[in-house]
Amino acid sequence: MADALSITASSVDPGLLALPWSTPLAEWPSSTIVFLPKGLSRHLVRFANLSGRVVAIKETTEQMARREYDMLGNLDRLDAPCVQRVAVIAGRTDAAGRPLPAALVTAHLKFSLPYRALFTQVLRPDTANRLVDALAVLLVRLHNVGFFWGDVSLSNTLFRRDAGAFAAYLVDAETGELHETGLTPGQRAHDLDVARTNIAGEIMDLEAGGRLEGGVDALAIADGIISSYRLLWAALTDQETFAANESWRLTERVQQLNDLGFDIGEMSIQAMTDGTKVSIQPKVVDAGHHQRRLLRLTGLDVEENQARRLLNDLDEFRARISRLGDDEDMVAHEWLTRVFEPVVKAIPFDLRAKLEPAEVFHQVLEHRWYMSQRRGRSVPLAEVLTSYIDDVLRHRRDEATLMGPVTETMSLPVITASGTPLGLNDNAPLEADEEADSLDWRDLV
Repeated sequence: MADALSITASSVDPGLLALPWSTPLAEWPSSTIVFLPKGLSRHLVRFANLSGRVVAIKETTEQMARREYDMLGNLDRLDAPCVQRVAVIAGRTDAAGRPLPAALVTAHLKFSLPYRALFTQVLRPDTANRLVDALAVLLVRLHNVGFFWGDVSLSNTLFRRDAGAFAAYLVDAETGELHETGLTPGQRAHDLDVARTNIAGEIMDLEAGGRLEGGVDALAIADGIISSYRLLWAALTDQETFAANESWRLTERVQQLNDLGFDIGEMSIQAMTDGTKVSIQPKVVDAGHHQRRLLRLTGLDVEENQARRLLNDLDEFRARISRLGDDEDMVAHEWLTRVFEPVVKAIPFDLRAKLEPAEVFHQVLEHRWYMSQRRGRSVPLAEVLTSYIDDVLRHRRDEATLMGPVTETMSLPVITASGTPLGLNDNAPLEADEEADSLDWRDLV
């Protein structure tokens, strides 16, 4: 009955035809199966080799497989963190012609693990809290694009290690719904309630199996997703009103969103009789997005965080000059020639070896933010530049001519090309009042 086999895929891998679809998934030979950690699932899921890569195969009904396949495709187009779809296999029959369940094939997310595989013996409270925080970020991102999950849990999530934290990815979308007009407060609250209940049950299950460190409160950990989610959602959606001479608060709001991992997809400024109302619509972007976008728009090739900061200023410039509808490339050229290049050219020639241009511009923006915050009003850029050059840049080391790797455990002084020794305490933290007066509180080589 092989002629009845139906494969749905955006690009069919010939290796799919070589897999033993006429055999129930539970009986697939070990030569085909890849033994990787799996999470809990209501369906049978196994990993297999497919043309040199690993895929996850889940047996389910044809209707559910096709629905989830379509949903994963929609989420991928929205840049939502989720596994990638590969194919739907329908029309399966065994050697006797008896029907077998349909199968959903998804790509294995490299370097990811189910939550149970992220600890060796017992789950510590800090690890549990970081997992819940990562799940809260994922849920906010999904809700932000109008996705109602319906079955939020640690088991339906894959986690990647991320510099001491975790990044979470949706792995099971069969109960999900996508709403183009966004979610209602009730739908978001329902997902949160399901998440809290499922997480509490999963943590208690670990406790019953002796895999939870003593003294851990499963309910307290589960409650953590509520507080984390609400904090993130408020940061993304709250509107604020401020006076026209407090535009520095816009920079503060954008920076807060960036720190949470969100980019600005749209920003509108509406003039009001009593001030200015800011409405920000964030969107999630992938790693390196800012570098690529800045390089495309301006030709500037800088580090990711520098690119993000420069793009924020470009977007604010676009809003300030009321050209939100203009061609992005034209506005970027105007920002480059009217804002970025004048700042860089204003740096005295003898100080240009201190920092690269993108870092100088970033620090000028930071310096403007601090000055504006202290004074409670926006400070003209010319005044900021003078203050930055005289009070900050002149006192920095020449990083362009610094030789040799320097670490926080440096035991010998390093000499710059100008003959100035760098003190052994250059990496020591500054006092709080010093932080307010300069940008060097993280001045590490």
